[in-house]
Amino acid sequence: MNDFQGYTLPEELTLLQDQIRRFIREEVIPAEHAVDPDAADLPDDVYARLSAKTKATGLWCPGAPKEYGGGGLNTFSMSLALEEMSQHRMGLYNPGCGTFGRYPPNPIYAGSPEQIQKYAVPTLKNGLYTFFAITEPSGGSDPAGAIQTRAVRDGDSWVINGSKIFISHAHEAEWGVVFVRTDPEKGRKGISCFIIDKGTPGFTARPFRTIRTVSLPNEVSFEDCRVPAENMIGEEGQGLYLCFDLLTKARFPYSAANLGVAVAAHRMAIEHAKQRETFGELLSQRQAIQWMLADAEVELRATRLLIWDGAWKADRGEDARVEASIAKLYSSEVLGRVIDNAVQIHGGYGVSKEFPLERWYREARVRRIGEGPSEVHRMVIARALLR
Repeated sequence: MNDFQGYTLPEELTLLQDQIRRFIREEVIPAEHAVDPDAADLPDDVYARLSAKTKATGLWCPGAPKEYGGGGLNTFSMSLALEEMSQHRMGLYNPGCGTFGRYPPNPIYAGSPEQIQKYAVPTLKNGLYTFFAITEPSGGSDPAGAIQTRAVRDGDSWVINGSKIFISHAHEAEWGVVFVRTDPEKGRKGISCFIIDKGTPGFTARPFRTIRTVSLPNEVSFEDCRVPAENMIGEEGQGLYLCFDLLTKARFPYSAANLGVAVAAHRMAIEHAKQRETFGELLSQRQAIQWMLADAEVELRATRLLIWDGAWKADRGEDARVEASIAKLYSSEVLGRVIDNAVQIHGGYGVSKEFPLERWYREARVRRIGEGPSEVHRMVIARALLR
């Protein structure tokens, strides 16, 4: 046992990290400098130019299944990739400014071969916007109990009525998926999933502004919205079960994006502390600053290992729901603390739009709510402990 050397990343993954890191620093960040600090995306021509490069180098849609044109990376590998992809101004909600590809909602992969070919494949190939509509005004953290949007069968169609809230890209998406109640008597077994095409009569999306500057959320309404029965994904009542496992796995790359932005903010804080002098002494020589940086370093390393541990478990096919909650909870709260310290160390520069810190500071606050608020994830962890 004494000859165990510990775990090291395979060479192909370290090369992937390096390749993504170079692309972010040499291509994405310079492109960002040419647009408004609050821009949600790059100009179309710049996006097309950079996307052509990622396609040429095999970095396009690395997390999508190979059989549909993606790179086939597993959860762990995508977590490594997202940590690097997110380290720029737009990175928290638009990693790589979308130049590494855009993904369809995961439930589509549980659909029929015809649905996958019609919707998933063109989305992956062309980087189309899509949406995922589950959250309602009545609540988002308990979809089984909160979903009130109804679908009623009418011949070869289903007629949907209701509303959703905080649905990103719904106003600009080519298509998306919506979770609705098809049998009000069956609880979570009475929820089904449908594909909604752009321009479907009765479907409207109204974007609204929040503290976040990218991926504007929408209020979505369905008024006698008629959807063909063939647009149901899976069988009736399978809606939530189509996405639970996929959502669990997705929380690790989501947490890795939290980590990546925190790493970038921490790096900026270190560099600023080594250069900024006050009252005849560098900030880096002041104990108050040293402790802020030391605490951040400890938390970042812990976050990385929590994400890796859970992602490994998910890729082995084991139940990783608790690990997903731990990773999401800890990464989102560490993100807030690390950015807050970085802003403080930068002083007035920290809240200037010349630097990405103030944008990260605003957007990081949403991460303690999105993908399940911290309180719900604490509840999941506690229930597992006390089961």
